[in-house]
Amino acid sequence: MTRLLGISGSLRAASFNTALLRAAKEVAGSGIDLDIATLHGIPLYDGDAEARDGEPAAVTALKQRILASDGVLLVTPEYNNGIPGVFKNGIDWLSRGTPDIPAVFGDRPFALIGASPGGFGTILSQAHWLPVLKTLGVRLWAGQKLLVSRAGSVFDADGALVDDKVRTQLAGFVHGFAAFASHARD
Repeated sequence: MTRLLGISGSLRAASFNTALLRAAKEVAGSGIDLDIATLHGIPLYDGDAEARDGEPAAVTALKQRILASDGVLLVTPEYNNGIPGVFKNGIDWLSRGTPDIPAVFGDRPFALIGASPGGFGTILSQAHWLPVLKTLGVRLWAGQKLLVSRAGSVFDADGALVDDKVRTQLAGFVHGFAAFASHARD
């Protein structure tokens, strides 16, 4: 069983990216356990608060879920042509504690997908993630791209994926990444 953790970079209840992550879980099939996480409960990073109070419980819990996974799927929105602040903030918290960086990120398989109401998908935010992920030392899977554009026509009002072409692409992506993560684990 390949264990993947998908993290949605949006806090919105009706997020296209959280919907994409739920659809990824649906198409994963047998042999892939895709756990879904969000960034809810992670405060803005403040070094003074960290020194005073330590690591927030939401950060510790998410770190544990990453450590239990064979690979991490970042499902990123694109805000103003870049990485959403809430998502970068979450990753910044996860990278705190020098001994934690290699354990949480070092050589762990990561992949990027995203959905946007615009016509270019999340190409720019995915590109902006590259130097961050390189700095953290992840093993980035670049076997395929998945940039869902015009997401309002791909998901219905309840957030269900209704586009068969995107569903097929998503299934191929999830299975490809799971194989990559499984191989890296072995």
